[in-house]
Amino acid sequence: MPDWSQILDEINAREAAARAVSPLDDVRRHYLKELHKQTKRNIVVYYSGWLQNPLGGTEINDEDKTGFMTVLHELDHEKGLDLILHTPGGQTGATESLVDYLRAVFGTNIRAFVPHLAMSGGTVIACGCKEIYMGKHSSLGPIDPQIDGKPVHGILSDFNRAFEEVKSDPDKILVWQPILTKYQPALIDQCEKAIEMVREMVIQWLQTGMFENDDEVVMTLDDGTDVHKSTFIADTLINADIFKSHARHTPRMHAYSIKSTRYQTHRKSYWKEFFTSASIIITPHNSVETPDSTRPIAIFRNRASHPSGYRWSASSA
Repeated sequence: MPDWSQILDEINAREAAARAVSPLDDVRRHYLKELHKQTKRNIVVYYSGWLQNPLGGTEINDEDKTGFMTVLHELDHEKGLDLILHTPGGQTGATESLVDYLRAVFGTNIRAFVPHLAMSGGTVIACGCKEIYMGKHSSLGPIDPQIDGKPVHGILSDFNRAFEEVKSDPDKILVWQPILTKYQPALIDQCEKAIEMVREMVIQWLQTGMFENDDEVVMTLDDGTDVHKSTFIADTLINADIFKSHARHTPRMHAYSIKSTRYQTHRKSYWKEFFTSASIIITPHNSVETPDSTRPIAIFRNRASHPSGYRWSASSA
């Protein structure tokens, strides 16, 4: 028979096991399983709790690829990937590396599902997929890059405006000097290259993915100019003059109107149900208790042809 100390250890172990899977997480597993029954594809949920934890640490970063490597291990890559996205975006380099990795594993057989928000870098990831599925309440966002939280278009706009005003009236240097002194010369070049990097990234992914087999990849603009769809999409999404704010949401119909997605509506009942009840899939994960009793800020979960059923990795705050 165990002594009192051993009994306490057993009680504590059972309590810890009961806390490992919260009722919310259990329901999430159920609906992911139901979704997998319908699609027969690998499903990975990649979501962030930035709406509940806006102070940082919830953005796309290089650590996230480690989480993906964990949940994709031993999957049947021939079944493709359905990626459920809920993210504010994040580091451009990390976003590029993540999409490159997913394409190295699944090729272009990747579909993006946006049950709520895939902003900034999340939109860039979606553009790297073959198709994008959105609900009536779903939103993408502009992809103009940021440097240290500052929009690069704003920095370039300040510099160009100052140049023109001082050129026409040298006395205005007194007004602009305090503003321009905070910008190092290398920053302007860095901003220009950041815009170029994101633009080229999205154009390449669209050409090799969403529009790879599209017979009508050239569109004619209002001024009669012919342009590739991928170029038009990238130039539209990155244009700060169009969106006015980096935080502006692009709903489903707007995304379709700028031809930024191979648009898919709820043609099947299970997709309608998915977007109607998708909140359970992306419920704030700082309300989910992980096995080590920490509160995660980035969770990856799959439901696929994995020997162990579910696997997941969490980056904790």
